[in-house]
Amino acid sequence: MDQDLTTTRTAEPVLGAMYFGTRADDALSFDLLDAFVDQGGRWIDTANCYAFWEDPSGVGGQSERVLGRWFAARPGMRERVRLATKVRHQPLVPHEWPSSAEGLSAEAIERGFAASLDRLGLDSVDLLWAHAEDRSVPLDETVAAFGELVADGRAGRLGASNHAAWRVEQARAIAREQGVEPWTAVQLRYSYVVPRPGVTLPEGGHVHAERDQLDHARSQGLDLWAYSPLLTGAYVRSDRPLSPGYDHPGTHRRLEVLAQVADELGATRNQVVLAWLLDQGIHPILGVSSVDQLTEAMAAREVAVTDETRTRLDEPA
Repeated sequence: MDQDLTTTRTAEPVLGAMYFGTRADDALSFDLLDAFVDQGGRWIDTANCYAFWEDPSGVGGQSERVLGRWFAARPGMRERVRLATKVRHQPLVPHEWPSSAEGLSAEAIERGFAASLDRLGLDSVDLLWAHAEDRSVPLDETVAAFGELVADGRAGRLGASNHAAWRVEQARAIAREQGVEPWTAVQLRYSYVVPRPGVTLPEGGHVHAERDQLDHARSQGLDLWAYSPLLTGAYVRSDRPLSPGYDHPGTHRRLEVLAQVADELGATRNQVVLAWLLDQGIHPILGVSSVDQLTEAMAAREVAVTDETRTRLDEPA
């Protein structure tokens, strides 16, 4: 495995493949993947359960299958890009979620990941996530099972998505005791505006990065991947307003500053949000549905966030 690419710690946009194979057919998915690579993108993120809620089958795997077909149709592409997928949440009984969602037992991890590799047509991925917590299983069992996948070469690195900071650190301590690969990345929902603490949002399963989780990732040197960084278009589309949980003075102040900075920089609000994340070393996951949207998002890498700009953006919290 190309170590220069797999160990990079430089923040960069990640292409989210959640709706490949459902909302996005093969033609659109391939166009997005090709454009992403052509524009210098390297990381693609998916999950074994994507997107069971969109597919008539009631189970996931559509995204991984599209990616498998893309890799098969693009010889040499596997050496150019890095791929992350997740286990946990795949319905084991069609249309019965969350009651039948796979967990994080050793058996579930092995079975779920083996199925992922089969759909992808690959023998390994560069990063494997635990998609969410499973407190019904001893954490040491989960840690050992993930560590085994790195030891046998099927996963390059490991990460935890939608986990509490203390659980991540507990798992890392267990990994040290077991002598296995620890989680070195976390994936959480994060954007420039944040909801009121403790509020229940429509996306009930999403875990937001809060101050302690951000501090934990930074202090421990963990990569932080942020999903829903553009809040499904709410920064630029009046037809996609923020949910009521975001209605507080901090949001209103931040949106005002965001608009001012975007105008001054000659950038879109989306680009400023992404540039703000990248400047902090955070990897934003891009959920796009057109090549134009992708091109706009990737251009955020060229938006310069100076210390003065960063201070202005950070102050109205």
